[in-house]
Amino acid sequence: MAEFDLEKAEKRDEKRAELRGKVLRLKDLVEYQDGTVASRMIVNRKVGSITLFSFDEDEGLSEHTAPFDAVVTILDGECEVWVSGTTYQMKEGETIIFPANAPHALSAITRFKMMLTMIRG
Repeated sequence: MAEFDLEKAEKRDEKRAELRGKVLRLKDLVEYQDGTVASRMIVNRKVGSITLFSFDEDEGLSEHTAPFDAVVTILDGECEVWVSGTTYQMKEGETIIFPANAPHALSAITRFKMMLTMIRG
């Protein structure tokens, strides 16, 4: 098991703190990277987190479940989402709620960015 690095954790918290109290353009806070998925956590608390993701074309997340509700908002581009066997095509400005323990997956149609809000509890 990896050791907890308090200094690294504090630096991450400081970097996220720089975002507080400012007007943000969320889709500009995470860049596209060729051939991969990139992410940036902007809020991390015991009750939940907010993470921004960018997906290159043909990238995605395989089917999985989460023990908490998850809210996904598309910030840029288009993707295909599967929730409990139902498929949806989503584009910028659209939001979907993945219920806790429901199998879900997503795949890029074009490059796309999303915001994932996890609610714990």
